[in-house]
Amino acid sequence: MRIALAQMCSGIDPGENARQLRSLIAEAAAGDAAMIFTPEMTGLLDRDRSRAAAVIRSESEDVVLLAARSEARQARIWVHLGSLAVKAIDSSGEKWLNRSYLINPDGVIAARYDKIHLFDVDISPDESQRESSAYAGGHTAVVSPIPGATLGLSICYDLRFPALYEALTNAGADVLSIPAAFTVPTGKAHWEILLRARAIEAGAFVIASAQCGGHEDGRSTYGHSLVVDPWGEILLDMGERTGLGFCNLDLRKIEEVRARIPAVANRKRFEMPITSP
Repeated sequence: MRIALAQMCSGIDPGENARQLRSLIAEAAAGDAAMIFTPEMTGLLDRDRSRAAAVIRSESEDVVLLAARSEARQARIWVHLGSLAVKAIDSSGEKWLNRSYLINPDGVIAARYDKIHLFDVDISPDESQRESSAYAGGHTAVVSPIPGATLGLSICYDLRFPALYEALTNAGADVLSIPAAFTVPTGKAHWEILLRARAIEAGAFVIASAQCGGHEDGRSTYGHSLVVDPWGEILLDMGERTGLGFCNLDLRKIEEVRARIPAVANRKRFEMPITSP
């Protein structure tokens, strides 16, 4: 299976991001990719939430989602939109969703996933982020068939919670998508090692398309979109450049690795006894 990863530096204008996305999807198809993966917040990266509120729409009106569906249909390619900021249909308007979309070559939405673990952290004395102040968290893990495999969906900060990936692989996932907009400090410290750990634990391919560079809203993201094979080997590292990267996945490697180290098959469910001194 040949895939493409889009490493982007998304800005504050969804229309411009949609135009870039159309070009990337067309380029991926021209490069014989069966599927393209994009980063978290493909359509809008703006920490000014008052400004963002003026352009965030429901999915039926989101220009980036509409562009992705149209281009997927035209190019006959699967598209995994890492995530978009969207209004929920039943939302009171108070909070948005950080939602991932899997789109098939007919332009049909095959799966949706709402980010479960929201990024509420104090990175340093000078930098804090509270994703939950603007976004509502999801509650459901999602897997979906793709050509030759089963894809498990997740987003960015989910990476730090291995129980989610255990649930995904227990449900049949053998390819894990982890789109992200990692900060530079946390990216340097933890990005590669966590992605390789998730791949090794699951005996699965990990596909992690990332935001990269200095953004219009003033933030910087780490880049280094990666593809990691089920043995933990890095097949692609896009470094700090924007654009497309291509990678060929030998899906037979999943069965081979899981036969050598049957960690998924050998998992035990248990309760840890709690004792007090």
